[in-house]
This record gives sequence, structure tokens and C-alpha cells, in this order.
Amino acid sequence: MERYTIFGRPGCGFCVQAKNLLERKALPFRYVDIYEEGITAESLEKTIGKPVKTVPQIFYGTEYIGGYQELDAHLKATS
Repeated sequence: MERYTIFGRPGCGFCVQAKNLLERKALPFRYVDIYEEGITAESLEKTIGKPVKTVPQIFYGTEYIGGYQELDAHLKATS
């Protein structure tokens, strides 16, 4: 099973909700604090391939999922 990766920042409610959702479903994930890691919006844009305005930005393995709402929809579609 691939691991989810959440790119987020402190004080982000949707980042917390994404982490909580994955924890409740006992799915493996890694949380990356973009401030601690020095990740800029520009570097995330290069990874994702489109402009980044908000966090969280979530991946499943190398597949880009989107934000919290897209994660919720992804999990509902795959369960």
C-alpha cells in the first residue's frame, strides 16, 4: 500500500482534518510542515504542475490527490 503525503502548515484547519481522517482510517501517511522544511509555493507548483494557493496539498504515493475535500472524495471512492 502506498503512503499518503500531506504538505501543510501550522494553524491550517484542513491540514489537521486531513491528518485526522487518515488516522481514523488507519492509513499510512507522512505530514510535511512546509515551513519547517523550507518548501515554497513555487517548489510545490513544480511538483504538482499547477499553481498552489492553499494547503494541504496531498499525494497518494506519486499520485496528486488535491486538498482535503479531494482526499475525502478519493477515500470514499476507493473504499
